[in-house]
Amino acid sequence: MDLDVLLGGRLFCDLVFSGSSLPKPGAEVFADGFVLSPGGTANRAVAAARLGARTGLLAVLGRDVFGDELARSLATEPNLDLTWLQRSDTARTAVTVAVTDEHDRSFITYEEAGTEVPRDWPGTPPTAATCHVGMATDLPRWVGPLRAAGTTVFGGVGWDATHEWSPVVLDRLADVDVFVPNEVEAMSYTRTDDVHTAAGVLAERVGTVVVTRGPRGCLAIHDGSLVEEPALEVPAIDPTGAGDVFVAGLMTATRLGWDLRQRLRFAGLVASLSVRGLGGAASAPGPRDVLRFLEDEGPREGFDLVHDWARSGSQEQEEQ
Repeated sequence: MDLDVLLGGRLFCDLVFSGSSLPKPGAEVFADGFVLSPGGTANRAVAAARLGARTGLLAVLGRDVFGDELARSLATEPNLDLTWLQRSDTARTAVTVAVTDEHDRSFITYEEAGTEVPRDWPGTPPTAATCHVGMATDLPRWVGPLRAAGTTVFGGVGWDATHEWSPVVLDRLADVDVFVPNEVEAMSYTRTDDVHTAAGVLAERVGTVVVTRGPRGCLAIHDGSLVEEPALEVPAIDPTGAGDVFVAGLMTATRLGWDLRQRLRFAGLVASLSVRGLGGAASAPGPRDVLRFLEDEGPREGFDLVHDWARSGSQEQEEQ
C-alpha cells in the first residue's frame, strides 16, 4: 500500500480559547489560554502522522491568511503527504472559534461552499490500508474503488446543526466497514435513548460500530460481540479534537492488525493524552508521549502491546 491512512474531508482553522465561556450579549470575557491549530480532518491527519502512519490528506484550503497558516503548519508534520491538498481561488478557509474548559466546549464556525472534500480524485488515487470519510452527504466517488481494492473504510458524522439527524445516513453504512459516531450522534440517528441500544441498531447495518463516550470511554460491536473500554483518567485542559485523535488511533491500530480490544485501548489512550493540551492537532501525541506516559504515570496492565509499540516508535524517531 502507498499509505497506511488516507483522509478526505473539510479542514478548519481552529482558534481555541481555554478557561472561559462564551460571553453574554454585550459582555466581554478573557481566556487564560489560546492556540491556533489545524482542525476538522486535519486533527485526524496530524494525529495519524504523529503515530507513525504514512498519511495522505485530500482537502481544500482557501488562498487566504488562514489557509496559508494551515498549509505551513501541516507541512511541518513528518509522515503527512500533502500531494492532494488543494487551494481554492474562490472560497475562503473555514474557521472555527472554540471556547473550552476541562469539561466541554462551544463552537462558532464559518465555512463557504467550495472547501468540501472533492467528489472525484484528482489524478490517480493512491492505495491505502485504511481511509476515513464523512457520511453527512453521499460518499465521494473515489471511496468505492478504494474499498473494492482492499481499503478498510471508516465513516464518521459531525454535529447536525439542523437537529434533523436524517435516517438517510444509516443507509450509507453499507458503504463503509467501520462507523465511529459519538454517543449523542449514535442515539440521535437511531432515535434511541440508550447508547447500547443505539450501537446494536447500528451494528445491524455495518460490520463494526465504535461509539465514543468521552470520559466514559467507548464501546464497540463486531460480529455480534460487545467490547467496552473505560477512559483513562488524566488532567483535562481541552477536549477539542479528542474524538478525531481517537479515530486516528483506531485506524493506526487497525493497520497494525491488533484485535478490537487493543485497538480501542490504544485509541482511548492517545485521545486521553490529547486533552491535556489545547487543540486536537496541536496536542496530538506521538510514540514518545505514549511511552513517557505509560512508564511514568499511566497503567501498564493490559498495555504491554502498546508499550512495545511506543518503545519501538520512539527508537525509530531517534534514529531519523
